[in-house]
Amino acid sequence: MTSDERDPLEPRDDRADDIGPDANPRADDDPLLPLGHPDAPLQPGERLADDDLPVPHPGYPPPIGEGRHLDDAELASSLAATLADWRAHAPNGEFWLFAYGSLIWKPEVSIAERVDGRIHGYHRGLYLWSRVNRGTGTRPGLVLALDRGGSCPGVAMRVAPERIDEELPALWRREMAMGSYRPAWLPCRLADGRRLAALTFVIRRDVPAYAGKLNDALVRQVFACASGRYGTTLDYVARTCDALRESGMPDFGLEARLRRCRPK
Repeated sequence: MTSDERDPLEPRDDRADDIGPDANPRADDDPLLPLGHPDAPLQPGERLADDDLPVPHPGYPPPIGEGRHLDDAELASSLAATLADWRAHAPNGEFWLFAYGSLIWKPEVSIAERVDGRIHGYHRGLYLWSRVNRGTGTRPGLVLALDRGGSCPGVAMRVAPERIDEELPALWRREMAMGSYRPAWLPCRLADGRRLAALTFVIRRDVPAYAGKLNDALVRQVFACASGRYGTTLDYVARTCDALRESGMPDFGLEARLRRCRPK
């Protein structure tokens, strides 16, 4: 089999584009610091004092066009189409969700089985501006999204079948409210060798909140001051790194960016 014919589910050593020369696993024995310690991470809703912020970046805050909330009918239509695809193509009736960010620790649905997995053709990165959940209009935050290229380790979750119709609407309101993602069934290879199609959320590059590739100086500014309804961008990224490492599938590129951009 040539390189052009390789199995798309075959594991490769692809990583996100922001891996730097110091892309090593974060030390597992970093001491936990008490709240209030000057080097302790920010807590949800907390931000650095203005005097402690890094030098303002000329590109922050960025000019983000106005997005549009999907109404209830649009959300219901999108979910119905996704479920119709699943019912038409799921050979055994199983519903799998691929988590690569906050869904790892807050899946929003009842999970019957969790298995480490990997998808190919997409990688994880800070590609979506957040003006509600992890930032504000004047100090937008960033959240993770899947974009084209590479591969992405994460957690595959089999949703309890009896709870799908009841619980999926809440997941849809959380992930699809702004229409920034495209729900997609992607081939996923599990750590135990199984291959299946899993539902995940891929960034739409045509939305105003698409951030694209950002330099470290700008991300450092975001980590220092962005906080929204669910807490800070910094906490969100750190928690994702920890969850992936606990699952045995660390994202070295994301960990390296966290080390480079964490406020001093």
